[in-house]
Amino acid sequence: MDGLNLLPVFAVGVAGSVHCVGMCGGIVGALSGALGKPGPGRTIPIAPAASAMPALAALDGAARVLAYNAGRIASYMAAGALAGGLANGAGTLALAARWQGVAYLLANAMLVALGLYLMNAWHGLARVEAAGNVLWRRLLPALRYLLPADSLPKSFALGALWGWVPCGMVYSVLLTALLAGSAAGGAAVMLAFGAGTLPMLLALGVAGARLRPAMQRPAVRTVCGTLVLGFGTLGLVRYGAGLPHGWLDALCLGGPA
Repeated sequence: MDGLNLLPVFAVGVAGSVHCVGMCGGIVGALSGALGKPGPGRTIPIAPAASAMPALAALDGAARVLAYNAGRIASYMAAGALAGGLANGAGTLALAARWQGVAYLLANAMLVALGLYLMNAWHGLARVEAAGNVLWRRLLPALRYLLPADSLPKSFALGALWGWVPCGMVYSVLLTALLAGSAAGGAAVMLAFGAGTLPMLLALGVAGARLRPAMQRPAVRTVCGTLVLGFGTLGLVRYGAGLPHGWLDALCLGGPA
């Protein structure tokens, strides 16, 4: 998978990050100190910055938000490397071309499902997230060793753990990582996706609760969902109609030639 093929993955991360507002927004705001007190849902209480000086406190909060996001993206890359490595092993077997075709169709179908999910038009991915709770319940006890996240290593570790929270959006992109055909390629796919989600979560770390209502507006979710839906639909049409490659590769996930 070359750099061009990573552009739609990055764009999916940018558009899909409106989902991150609800999934990870609370913890990011708490890490930065932007939220005055823990809110409902997924917010995790974080120790306040030790310094009483506003500038130093803000710098400390920003550093912890960066460390948290670095850990989160590292987990994405680890999952992508695992997915790409598994696909590479499967690719050595017979019927590899057919397997790649099925994976390509599934990856684009998941993007369609993700787009509808972001638009609040269909919530089938919520069932996929529920299935991921099996792994998350096993990881959850580790939180007691990371709270309060009052240091950069703890913030990084907390982000790395949070990267395994059941998320239909992450699962949909992991199917794309399968298409990379190697551990390095799978990690690159998830790095591009994580980089796409980074601006939103960094902004949440600065603006906190002030940004969350704006990003949850139906119009914003509809625009972002339509973009992701468009990528998935174009990929399915391209595969079904046998459209030529070339410039179209920049708008579609990597797939069978």
